Amino acid sequence: MEFISRNESDTLEVAKKIVKYLKSGDVVLLEGDLGAGKTTLVKCIVSALGGEKDSVTSPTFTIVNEYVVKGMPIYHMDLYRIKSADELFNIGIEDYLYGGGICFVEWPERAPELFENYKKITIEKLGENSRKFTFGE
Repeated sequence: MEFISRNESDTLEVAKKIVKYLKSGDVVLLEGDLGAGKTTLVKCIVSALGGEKDSVTSPTFTIVNEYVVKGMPIYHMDLYRIKSADELFNIGIEDYLYGGGICFVEWPERAPELFENYKKITIEKLGENSRKFTFGE
């Protein structure tokens, strides 16, 4: 599925469509260049699920941020600074990937061997504020 967004309000509408296909236990890989809007999309998805959009921040320096939305954990990972999958095992990545929540992973190409069953959202920057989201399994 492809969606076009011209602003953050459109991205929230895209998120509302995407959440219909998400369930507890899903791992969602987020692919896109730096500044493509991966964290903004996670903010909008958290909001679409009923959580506080403003509570979502980039996990670039913490590697993982955790949110709870209506009793369900949402894990938001950023692997940009990871050098190997071993680093992720040291922080207990299995607990997040198999923790019963929804796990969003930015920069999954840093440790592709960790992801077997997943959904993927590719974000392409079309202009200053416009994006194309491609969602699939």
